[in-house]
Amino acid sequence: MTAENSARTTSQWQAADAAHFLHPFTDPAVLAKEGSRIITGASGVYIFDSEGNKLLDGMAGLWNVNVGYGQEALINASHEQMKQLAYYNAFFHTAVPSAIELAENLARVSPPNFKHVYYANSGSEGNDTVIRLVRRYWDVVGQPSRKTIISRFNAYHGSTIGGASLSGMPWMHEQGGLPIPGIDYIQQPHYRLHGAGMSFDEFGKVAASWLEQKIEALGPENVAAFIGEPVQGAGGVIVPPPTYWPEIQRICDKYGILLVSDEVICGFGRTGNWWGAQTFGSQPDLMTFAKGVTSGYVPLGGVMVGERVASAMIEHGGEFRHGYTYAGHPVACAVGVANLKLTEELNLVGKVRNETGPYLAEAMKSLQDHPLVGYTEGVGLMWAVQLVKDKANNTLFDESSKVGVVCRDIAYRKGLILRAIGDRMIIAPPLTITKQEIDNLVEITRHCLDFALESVAAAS
Repeated sequence: MTAENSARTTSQWQAADAAHFLHPFTDPAVLAKEGSRIITGASGVYIFDSEGNKLLDGMAGLWNVNVGYGQEALINASHEQMKQLAYYNAFFHTAVPSAIELAENLARVSPPNFKHVYYANSGSEGNDTVIRLVRRYWDVVGQPSRKTIISRFNAYHGSTIGGASLSGMPWMHEQGGLPIPGIDYIQQPHYRLHGAGMSFDEFGKVAASWLEQKIEALGPENVAAFIGEPVQGAGGVIVPPPTYWPEIQRICDKYGILLVSDEVICGFGRTGNWWGAQTFGSQPDLMTFAKGVTSGYVPLGGVMVGERVASAMIEHGGEFRHGYTYAGHPVACAVGVANLKLTEELNLVGKVRNETGPYLAEAMKSLQDHPLVGYTEGVGLMWAVQLVKDKANNTLFDESSKVGVVCRDIAYRKGLILRAIGDRMIIAPPLTITKQEIDNLVEITRHCLDFALESVAAAS
């Protein structure tokens, strides 16, 4: 920010924003009327707005600032790399050292099956790449009819044409004539919505069986892959039963289809392991990553490519006609190397698994006695609070109530960033959060629930 711009008032920033900046997933008419929140600084697990307010970032930016804000190791890595080599591409048989070094480190922290990396710039681009890799694989092994990729309703895999098509969200498909051909869906493993009359474990196997039914309906010779998030993030933090992913794995193995784990949110320690697939017991062929790979300091994404796919492409040869100008960007990769090193130095994965994850779980359970809370669910440092209209009967609010937005806005005024997904409040703080900061987060959340309850009562 220049010295001249640092003197601007909030209203001046908002006016310029409305005049020039079109925001993602935002109604521009509403934003122009209400004005955007102007974030001007950050440190640790806190961000600061243009009004001087200090806010605990309960969403780690957008699920991605794993190591917290202001880490000098990442800032210095960016600076040093820019001085040495700010940019060069990965086309024409060319590579830069930081991209190679990061690939080595990503392979080191991944299951043994993963030795190769394909870089992109975001999770959305990573999942577009998945579509291309999956179909290229079946082409080179001589089964070109295998093109259909099965996803799940209420899954989120990005907002590019390919990523949005993989996303099982009809409200996204309404714009742009989506999905593209060759994408199909099964129902999500949401126990509270679809598991009536079954135990949690029983439901996990039933939900997985929907994949087998879909494969048989499409014809196994036409099915290329199944893609899923270990825990559905933007769908509301939907945690599957422990029986779900092992059964999905069995079905994929039975029919020989590729298994893709979208690790954009779950990867790099969020669930208490380096990868969500490790937490839930699957052995995928491809893993999409982004967000936590650089903790959001610089854009970077990609795909971990398992040996089944990589070896086939290398053995059969032929140009893979896909790529990005900024794939393997030297600065982004240098920051990624520093980010993985810091993650290991701070033992963040182990702390989430053994300390802060269990501590947050108990803290979230303490909210279940609130009149507005039906239940909480989560794993590691990603949790959801389900708001209900009638706790005794677990009756959900009407969509028109906007109770989640009400609670989110109250939280902001009280010094906490939460996310509202329908009537579910989402919490996914930086992995560096301390137990004391978790206590603060949950205390503010309870106050927000109290104020939201008063607001709902006054409106009824």
